[in-house]
Amino acid sequence: MRRFFRRAPAAALLATLAAAGARADDIGPEVARKLLGEGRIRPLAEILDVVKAAVPGETVEVELELDDGIYVYEVKQLRSDGRVQEIKTNAATAKILKIEDDD
Repeated sequence: MRRFFRRAPAAALLATLAAAGARADDIGPEVARKLLGEGRIRPLAEILDVVKAAVPGETVEVELELDDGIYVYEVKQLRSDGRVQEIKTNAATAKILKIEDDD
């Protein structure tokens, strides 16, 4: 049962990626799977582990974007104090690039 709950958020996030409005720099789920298979980006679960260690809370949105030639995960975390923060993470290295309050 525990496995289901660990995978359910990932499935929901993949659905969020698929349903997100397409912008010029947004990466869709098919391309994301290809990039993952080629080893050009890290698995989403690994990125979320890094993000949650830096900003504890509930993940409410994830986008994968190409930003100035770098694949970046933008993760929105709902903190226990009610604030939403956006964490930009290099998708290839899992290094956090920026943490800011979401507007």
